[in-house]
Amino acid sequence: MKSITIKGSKRESVGKKSTKALRNAGEVPCVIYGGEEITHFSAPEVSFNKLIYTPDVHTVVVDLGDTKFTAVLQDIQFHPVTDDILHIDFYEFHEGQEITMEIPVHSEGIPKGVKNGGVLRFNLRRMVVRGLAKNLPDFIVADVTPLKIGQKLYVTAVASEDYKIQHPDNTVICQVRTSRNVSLIGVDEDEEDEAEEGEESTAEGETAEEESKE
Repeated sequence: MKSITIKGSKRESVGKKSTKALRNAGEVPCVIYGGEEITHFSAPEVSFNKLIYTPDVHTVVVDLGDTKFTAVLQDIQFHPVTDDILHIDFYEFHEGQEITMEIPVHSEGIPKGVKNGGVLRFNLRRMVVRGLAKNLPDFIVADVTPLKIGQKLYVTAVASEDYKIQHPDNTVICQVRTSRNVSLIGVDEDEEDEAEEGEESTAEGETAEEESKE
């Protein structure tokens, strides 16, 4: 996993007045915990652009001059109106220590079901995994090519020795669903059966709903 460096300065005072003064000066108050002691620091707001305003995830090296910390972003607070960054929490970790992170999921390929008129729907865009920082990927690749209409891709399909998936095995990453406006001409027989079953279930549900209204 890639890492970015953020240069900041230790905070001697953490009161409301000093915090407000920092924000007015374009600085973001931050805290690092998880180590032997809690460290308060601040850094220019623009320093966090590559960390926050990106779909990718990174580990962070916080450089405070005489001290450096290896950490991950734990929590961030935004102003409800301006969206300015109000505060950031970091969690320090050391080499050989496992960490938990949300990793983006990137799809690869075009599902068979989509070629036959289905629609690919994502249930899970980011996965929570745990492992050594050096082993965690920048993103997790989900091969959706084999998916036919009605089929789902579960988290177990992207299992790896590099990390432990923190979701139940039956968690769905994505699925190919039937499009109501698509003709099933040219669809494989097994996909047609699956599609028809889905439509029958939908029809039964609509009938039951109409009867309940009556």
